[in-house]
Formats: sequence, structure tokens, C-alpha cells
Amino acid sequence: MCNDTGCLKDFMPLNRCGATPGTMSSVEKPVPGYPEREQWTRQMDFIMSCVGFAVGLGNVWRFPYLCYKNGGGVFLIPYLIIGVVGGIPIFFLEIALGQFMKAGSINVWNIAPLFKGLGYASMVIVFFCNTYYIMVLAWAFYYFIKSFNATLPWSTCDNPWNTPSCIEIFHHEDCLNGTIGNTTYGNMTCEELADGRSPIIEFWENKVLNISQGLDYPGSINWELLLCLAAVWVMVYFCVWKGVKSTGKIVYFTATFPYVVLIILLVRGVTLPGAYDGIMFYIKPDWSKLGEVWIDAGTQIFFSYAIGLGALTALGSYNRFNNDCYKDAFMLALINSGTSFFAGFVVFAILGFMANEQGVDISQVAETGPGLAFIAYPKAVTLMPMPPVWAALFFFMLLVLGLDSQFVGVEGFVTGILDLFPGKYYMRYKREISVAICCLMCFIIDLSMVTQGGMYVFQLFDYYSASGMTLLWQAFWECIVVSWVYGADRFMDDIARMIGYRPFPWMKWCWSFITPCVCMGIFLFHLFNYKPLTYNNTYVYPWWGEVIGWCMALMSMLCIPVSVLYKLCRATGTFKEVSINIILCSLPTWVAASRCCPLNHSDVHWQTSEGHVYVLS
Repeated sequence: MCNDTGCLKDFMPLNRCGATPGTMSSVEKPVPGYPEREQWTRQMDFIMSCVGFAVGLGNVWRFPYLCYKNGGGVFLIPYLIIGVVGGIPIFFLEIALGQFMKAGSINVWNIAPLFKGLGYASMVIVFFCNTYYIMVLAWAFYYFIKSFNATLPWSTCDNPWNTPSCIEIFHHEDCLNGTIGNTTYGNMTCEELADGRSPIIEFWENKVLNISQGLDYPGSINWELLLCLAAVWVMVYFCVWKGVKSTGKIVYFTATFPYVVLIILLVRGVTLPGAYDGIMFYIKPDWSKLGEVWIDAGTQIFFSYAIGLGALTALGSYNRFNNDCYKDAFMLALINSGTSFFAGFVVFAILGFMANEQGVDISQVAETGPGLAFIAYPKAVTLMPMPPVWAALFFFMLLVLGLDSQFVGVEGFVTGILDLFPGKYYMRYKREISVAICCLMCFIIDLSMVTQGGMYVFQLFDYYSASGMTLLWQAFWECIVVSWVYGADRFMDDIARMIGYRPFPWMKWCWSFITPCVCMGIFLFHLFNYKPLTYNNTYVYPWWGEVIGWCMALMSMLCIPVSVLYKLCRATGTFKEVSINIILCSLPTWVAASRCCPLNHSDVHWQTSEGHVYVLS
């Protein structure tokens, strides 16, 4: 019955029949030609890789903006609560699952083979994320190169890309005592000043993006930006191609250097006029907003903790079996959230200075996302002494900050792909070739983002493919499958087998009840409050653009139900046999194989806790 139904024959047991990971028996023998799974050279390699991956651009440009927008210090209350009941439990779950199963984001779901679509869903999300996220690095690299000029190209209006509306200095205060349209400053009226455009915005839109009228006008390729994109992909390739042995060394620089720059920028920022006002604007609590901020807090937790992408599972799979991942999860969560909060002081100290120099309220210069990195901050450095030095320092930090997140994401994707192929298909340079194919595929898709309509494509990917809804959907099913299919108590026992003690029961309660409710609640709120995508609140995407976006979102979200239906449709036999098959497909593969009809044991192989591959004789 088992072989006919087609359920078990597709799965490669990671452990021997009838046993759990980390146990051995006399029938085991090493298999020549099967490569042992890599492990981190030292445990600090894992810590630094997780810090580099989870601590990214969102910590610097999204958290500070959300904090000020949602009542300053008040935002920290729901942020910390949702972090404890949602972020940390799933963060720990993904790392522990990878460490226990010694597998990437697909094969790790052999604990419940019927729901292996969870692995494919995470692979789709991380592939999309790898594809569009690198564009931010290409822009940062472009700005970094342009910083090596005596006069920054975005600080003046005498460039070929500038328009007649370009104004270097806005003297709005000179218009306050006059009548709009009659008062003049230089050769321009106040009305013309009000309609003027900053050279920073014109550099961003006319030079870097050379943005077109809309998504249906792709235009030509920006060759300078294309070269920057190619250079960044080459960096990513050589960071990942040799596996965790090389990645674990590179992250020591890429994960720590941004902190050095942030400290330098903070020291410089607090000495600038207006910095105190900016910081107070950032942290001053507005208690009236306490009931409105929960959705933003929950979304930011899932974004910044990099949950649902499968990369944390891949990183955990290279741990020693007895590594204390429980303590690691709390430490990494603290570093992540602490970095976000610390970055807010840096950002708003500089924004306070910028508002003071321009004579406007801080709310008028506060930006989020690319607007902060490529408009607000470039403006701020033009007001500082030695602008090229500060510009180069900031954009190099931005490049490094995103680079480790990018190559760890690629590592997670490649790990999941390679785990699909058993050791008997081992070939020399398999990893190097797989990484090259992955990078090349993403680069080809990225060509659409270096055109004049590239920003519209980038926003489409960002808004739909790896959005809050897809991550929340993924996190919800991860909790349900681990808690109610595999069994929360069983997984707690597995963790105890690894780390030597049982985690606090709070984790089990969160996986089983609290976290799924939080995820589904925020997911439904996003769904019911869905708004069509726009660019700069002016350009509305065409209907076919939204269809493409929803197709990208559904490509990951439908992996779970479609894979379940596919396995059930392949099942044959009587109703009783199909029912038994469904039960077996919901069990871990090593348990299901031991309860099934006789299999060809020479084909059953698995990996031990130390990464050695064995077969049954």
C-alpha cells in the first residue's frame, strides 16, 4: 500500500527507521561518497551570521520611522510584547528545527511530510527577497562611488540631469512675512520656491532611477547601475560559494562594521545643533496612540527577525547537535531589537540637525525606506563639514549592512536546493555551480529593475512577494504544524535531547495558541485593510500590475495547501488505505517508514547529529 500511494517514496528519511535524530545503532555504517554536512568552525560563526542576516536595512530605516510615527516611546510597549509572544518563539522554533533535523528549509519539514509545502513556500519567499533586496545594495554602491568627488553630485543644481525647478537652498522663512507670489528671493517668487525641487530628489529620480511615467513604460537600461548590480552580485557569489566555512569568517566584518559606523555617526550627530530636539522627537511618548500601534509593531517584528524565509533554519542546520540554541535565540533577539532602538538615536540626531538647518519641523524631513537612505541622509551630509567623507562612510555602512543579509539569504536558498539531492548524486563543485546558477537567475530578473521603470518593479516585489502577509501566513502554519501535527510536547522533548534541558513551557504555549492567534490576527487586519499599491502617493499601479503582484504573493502562500492536495490526490487504494496513508504522511519520516510496509532499506539513509551519513544494512 505504501509504495503504491506515492506518499513515502518521495521522502528521504534524515534518520533511521524507528529512531529519532541523534541516535545510532549497530546496523549503521558510513557511506563512502556521501559528503558530511558542514558545521560552523566555531559557535561564534553562527551567532555572527544570524546577527548579519537578521540585523539589516529595516533596523536602520524602518524601525526609527515607525517609532516616531506611532508615538515614540509608546511604540516600544507593543513592540516588546509582540516580540515576546510572536517574534522570539518563532525565531527559536526555526533555529531549533534546523539544528535538530540537520537540513535546510525544505527537508526540515520531514517532521510532517504532508506539510512539506512549508519548505517550498519559504524557498519561494527567500528567492524573491534575494532578487529585489540586492537592488538597495546596488543603489548604495552607486552612491558610495559617487561620494568620491570634491563636490557631491546631489548637492548642486548645475548638472545635466537637473531641471529649471531645481533649488539648492529653500528660504521658506523669507516668505513667511510676505505675500506668496509677490515676495521674491533672488530671481524667484515664493510661489516658485514652493514648487521647487531639491537637487537630492532630482539626483535620485532623474539620475539614479531616471524614472519613467509608469510600470508600462520600462524604458532603457541604466548602464552605470547595471555595472553596480553586477559588482554586488559578484561580491555575494564569492561570499557564499565555499559554504559556511567562508561565510562564517566574512560575517565577522560585515556584521560588526555597521556598529562601528553607527557609533561614529552617533558621536558626530549628537554634537550637531538640533540633535537634542531630534532625539526627543524620536522617544517622547504620545500615550494617545497606544491603541493604534499594534499592527505596525507586529509587522516590524516579523520583518526585522527575518521569520519565514527559511534562512534561519539553514543556519541552524550547521550547528552542533548539542548547541544551546535556546539561549542563542534570546541573545540574538535582544541584539536585533537593541540595534533597531540604537539606530533610531543615530537617525533622529541627524534628522534633528537637518530640520534645524532648514528651519522646518522634524516631521517634514522624517522619511522611511529608500527615502531616508537616498534622500534625507544625502541631504544631511551636504550640511556637514567634509561632506564626501560622511557620505562615503554612510553608504559603505549601508552596503555592508545589506550585504550580509543578502548572502545569508542566498546561502539559505542554496542549502534548501542542495538538500533535495541525496549524497549519491554528489558531484565536485556542486555547491559552486548551484550558487552561480542562483545568482545568475536573480541577476537576469534584476535587469527589469535597472531600467527607467525599474523602481515600479522593485516596489511590486517589495509590496507583494515578501510582504507582511506572506511572512505572517508562513509563520502561522509553522506554529500549527509543529504544535498540532508533529506535537509541541514531542518537539520540546527533542529540544531537551539537544540542549540538555527543557525550555520554559511558555514556548510551547506560544507555539500552540498565542503566536498563531497573533499571526492570523495581523494577517486578517492586513487583508481587510488592503490598499492598492501606489508610488509616492501619486502614481496608481495598473490593474495588471496588481495581478502580477498578487500572483507573486500567492506563489508562496498556495504552496502549503497545493502540496497537501497533491499528495492526497496521488494516493490510491481503498478509503481505509488512503486514511492510513494520510496519517503516515503526517508523521515524521523516520516514524512513518518504521510503520509502513517493507521498504528497500538499502535506499534508506540519514544524517546523524554530527553530520555523518549512514544507511541501513
